[in-house]
Amino acid sequence: MEEMIIGIGSRRGVTSEEVSAAIESALCDAGIGIADVRIFASSLLKENEPGIKEVVRSLGREIVFLDDETINAYEPRSPSEANRFGLVGVAEPSALALSGKKELVLEKRKYGKVTIAIAR
Repeated sequence: MEEMIIGIGSRRGVTSEEVSAAIESALCDAGIGIADVRIFASSLLKENEPGIKEVVRSLGREIVFLDDETINAYEPRSPSEANRFGLVGVAEPSALALSGKKELVLEKRKYGKVTIAIAR
């Protein structure tokens, strides 16, 4: 199985329960398991979100926080509210940036206050 990258964005102050539920739903929607996921990716804007960091750590994975330049090098398929912060997106471009094939297996989906995209 190919290694998947989960790109994750969120509203400020998202809880670990919200993040966990969103990841579970996204994995189910994509038809993959956590064992298929190599790493998580997000924007440096999310570096201080304990809800995200707690869940990723509890899953035994790492999360890489990408700078604006890296994120903006990828054109997301769908519009993003991240444009308020000068970003083209968070979930899709973050996942694509760390993926091998640069191919989305799950386009950006909102799960409450959390946005998830999965790339390979």
